[in-house]
Parts: sequence; C-alpha cells; structure tokens
Amino acid sequence: QVQLVESGGGLVQAGGSLRLSCAASTNILSINAMGWYRQAPGKQRELVAVITSTGNTNYADSVKGRFTISRDNAKNTVYLQMNTMKPEDTAVYLCSAQGVYRSWGFTPDYWGQGTQVTVSS
Repeated sequence: QVQLVESGGGLVQAGGSLRLSCAASTNILSINAMGWYRQAPGKQRELVAVITSTGNTNYADSVKGRFTISRDNAKNTVYLQMNTMKPEDTAVYLCSAQGVYRSWGFTPDYWGQGTQVTVSS
C-alpha cells in the first residue's frame, strides 16, 4: 500500500554532514506522520525524528540541534539532514510511515529497507 525507499547513506567523517532521502509511493500528505529510526549493532532501535502531515516535528534528545527532518510534498519525499555527525550516529537508518493518527504517539505501519550510515572518528 505504501512503499518507502531510502537513499543517501554512506561514509562521513566526524563533524561532517549527510542528507538522507525517503521516497514514498503515495502522496505524503495522505500519511499521518513519517519518521526516521536508526538501528546500531548491540543497541535498541531508536526513533530519531518525526514529521506529521501538518509539519510538526519531534527529535530524539541525542540528535536535537544537529538533525533536521523535512519534506518535499511535490516529490513525496522526506529528508533527514544530519549535521555535526558523531561516531555514535553510525547505524542503519530506516524510514517509516504511520498511516493514521494514534493518540499514544508514533507507531509505524510501513517501513523502508534501510540505508547504512557510518561516521568515522
């Protein structure tokens, strides 16, 4: 029903920047919210950032002030701009989408395949 394809991962030095993209197969305005998770080896999956269909955003404390989530409605694409990157940002980053509003918070219904981000020290 909704397919998500991530791109933009790669290798970056500490202090550098990367921008991830997530292209959706449908109008993202019809999706209640989209978010980025990350999964690092030996660590719990972490919700990094969320953007709603109305443009509200939320960030994990670990990335607040460094990462920015945004969207391009015409391209049905959500972005994650990552600045001042740290080695602990190394992870597989996964795009996700929540189809309908849920009162308890962001609970994805759809997932992308993930893109690897590696930050060297």
